[in-house]
Amino acid sequence: MLPGPTNVPERVTRAMYTPIINHRSDDFVELYEDTVEKTKKVFQTQGDAVCLSASGTGAVEASVVNLIKKGDRVIIPVNGEFSSRLAQMLEWAGATVIKLETPPGENASFEDVKEAFDNNKNIKAFYCVWNETSTGTMIKYLDKVKDLTSRNDSFYVVDGVSIVGGEELYVDKWGIDIAMTGAQKAFAAPPGISPIVVNARAKKYMIENPPNTMYFNLPRYFKYYEESKHTPFTPALPLLYAYREALNIILEEGLDKRINRHRVCSDALYSGLGAMGFTPFAKEDSRSTVVIALNYLEGLEDKIFRNTLANKFRVLVAGGFGNLKGKVFRVGCMGEVNRYHVMRTISAISSTLDMMGYNTKTLDALKIAEEKLKAL
Repeated sequence: MLPGPTNVPERVTRAMYTPIINHRSDDFVELYEDTVEKTKKVFQTQGDAVCLSASGTGAVEASVVNLIKKGDRVIIPVNGEFSSRLAQMLEWAGATVIKLETPPGENASFEDVKEAFDNNKNIKAFYCVWNETSTGTMIKYLDKVKDLTSRNDSFYVVDGVSIVGGEELYVDKWGIDIAMTGAQKAFAAPPGISPIVVNARAKKYMIENPPNTMYFNLPRYFKYYEESKHTPFTPALPLLYAYREALNIILEEGLDKRINRHRVCSDALYSGLGAMGFTPFAKEDSRSTVVIALNYLEGLEDKIFRNTLANKFRVLVAGGFGNLKGKVFRVGCMGEVNRYHVMRTISAISSTLDMMGYNTKTLDALKIAEEKLKAL
């Protein structure tokens, strides 16, 4: 129950047991073209898709080095580890970064973003970390940002590493120029493939203003794909097969049904664990549907709790980042998480607390969760 890497279905694992092919062959063209087209369906875009052999951070960095130049002005909400890292990448690229900083557990509001656009001219781009994994927060106004970016043709970039495939996203409809994710999160594939989608406007800019980098040079990927449906560098072939199989599973389930499953399961986790006395770390209007961050009960020791949960009950959850270490734990609700995972996690956490001397309302927690899960 980690917020990544998540559980990988057997079908996806088996897809890696394939003889290694020539990445300049017709076999590869069939694999990669199919993978690209299915990636575009999940992102709901007609733009280009590049499936990078990299972690999610690689796809995020690719968006920065291909778009941002020295002196560019960029707005970004910052409220946790990953949004802080992205802001640093932008600064390293030479941008003047306008940070909309809020305490962990809260998001900059849409009004805050609007005010930043109103008070700053010549904004090159708006960047955001859609789902801040470190704090369990999620931005819930992605569909409104294009009203601001369209004013002066600012680019709109969404870091969706930990949430694409688990929550509603309409890249083209919402006016998003660039978006990316990591295969090991809501896609339920092994780590190592990170897709990035780029619309025609951003693609044109990148080609006309190529970056000073080799591996993450997106115009190079566009050129190779248009000419031969190849990648410019050797891809992680077994992982690409696994990633395609994960895409097959997503599309078989259907995006609407998959998103509903994530929402229902997260509601059941929040409600069931809340019945035991745990409180969400994130404020309600910023609460993530794929990473459940919870405050520890008074006196509950992080390491003992998580080790007992893992060793006695085979359920893994994540601790807190940085200043939140020992104060919160995080439950992943993404990928193939379903009724079984929710009920087993609630039961295991309850049993762990009992072993540590806490009186929990196990029956109430399970009943509440089961009631929520009826919506599946």
